[in-house]
Amino acid sequence: MSKVVTDVTCPFCGTLCDDLEITVSDDGKEIIDCQNACAIGSEKFLHVRKEGRVTRPRKRQPDGSYKEISYDEAIEYTAQMLAKAKKTLWYGWASTSCEAMAIGHKVAEKAGTIVDNCATVCHGSSLLAIQDVGVPSCTLGEVKNRADRIVFWGCNPAHAHPRHMSRYSIFPRGFFTTKGHKGRKIICVDCRYTDTAKCADEFIQVEQGYDYELLDAFRTVARGQPIPDVVGGVPKEKIISAVNTLKEGRFGVIFFGMGLTHTLGRNHNIDIAINLTRDLNDFTKFSIIAMRGHWNVTGSGQVLSWQYGFPYCVDLTRRTHARYNPGETSSVDLLRRKEVDACICIASDIGAHFPIEATRHMAQIPSVCIDPHINLTTEISDVHIPVALVGVEVEGCAYRMDNVPIACRKVVEPPEGMLTDEELLEKVYDRLCEIMGDA
Repeated sequence: MSKVVTDVTCPFCGTLCDDLEITVSDDGKEIIDCQNACAIGSEKFLHVRKEGRVTRPRKRQPDGSYKEISYDEAIEYTAQMLAKAKKTLWYGWASTSCEAMAIGHKVAEKAGTIVDNCATVCHGSSLLAIQDVGVPSCTLGEVKNRADRIVFWGCNPAHAHPRHMSRYSIFPRGFFTTKGHKGRKIICVDCRYTDTAKCADEFIQVEQGYDYELLDAFRTVARGQPIPDVVGGVPKEKIISAVNTLKEGRFGVIFFGMGLTHTLGRNHNIDIAINLTRDLNDFTKFSIIAMRGHWNVTGSGQVLSWQYGFPYCVDLTRRTHARYNPGETSSVDLLRRKEVDACICIASDIGAHFPIEATRHMAQIPSVCIDPHINLTTEISDVHIPVALVGVEVEGCAYRMDNVPIACRKVVEPPEGMLTDEELLEKVYDRLCEIMGDA
């Protein structure tokens, strides 16, 4: 016998598709089938019970091998490490629930650590720009129902957010967009021809590192001023045509990705993209949305912001107040300068995404990785603590890329005896209070 769990939220990317249907066994322990998800989201559910999953903490031995330990031993190691370290980095948070983040930050404040999330290596520059000039944004529901002009700038949702185009931005028929794709004009701006560009009505290939200049040219044309014959490898006529297309729409949205945040200009690229959006609002309604990657990296910025006032790179080492200075309190910089003497990575993978100098220092200091899976970070950490999968084996709240909170459902039971992120962090906090005192 089996049963179908409907309205399940996918814990893969920032689109947070919430229309999945998961078929589970009658005892609630096995996932049999997954409907409506993309290939990656489907695998996120179907691989849960695959052979080889680690269900108990492991500690690295002197010879490099790992030995299974109890949760109590892992909690003791983590608490002692936090209590003894002078400056601990706590990085990750992108693939866990907001409830777990709130508890983890409580632990971090008690221990006086630095808390950082994946924005530090992806959309941190977007957050800096938003702090500078604000952001005229909207929800993905408004995009689906109203937008007839879509710009993808420096992003490739066909690969990174596979159902984004079919649920929100290109193909769906909305309340005021009844013709779907036929009623929309799609412009893709990138330095290379991508699969997303294949779906666009117009592809603009900009020279790498010239996004700022091209955005400035878009603003100049929108204001009716002359521009050079070629900007960033793009002919003047193509720029004028694209701007006129955007101005003629009823409702437009610019989606931007790491092609803007991680090229020359960084947060200044986002500054001018936001200002272009503001200029276009003189002629029609326009919004801008960052294409956030991990499914709850937006939530991490939200939770840190309402707890401490800053979205990432939060320094709690003084315990009395939070400090924020990207470049000084950001993860890669701290590890490269060897300023931290302990590290915890939760719901992320430092080993796969950080520069080798930063990863090498993490491997040389006491470290803990809290993650359901074996990854590159677990293989260089002193202790690996597996936990239940949020959105599959435990419920929780996550924020979609447009800052809308979405409830993630539980569809199956976790392996017997396995802790959730919340349970683990509460136990670490209790033990840390015993070691350091309640004051």
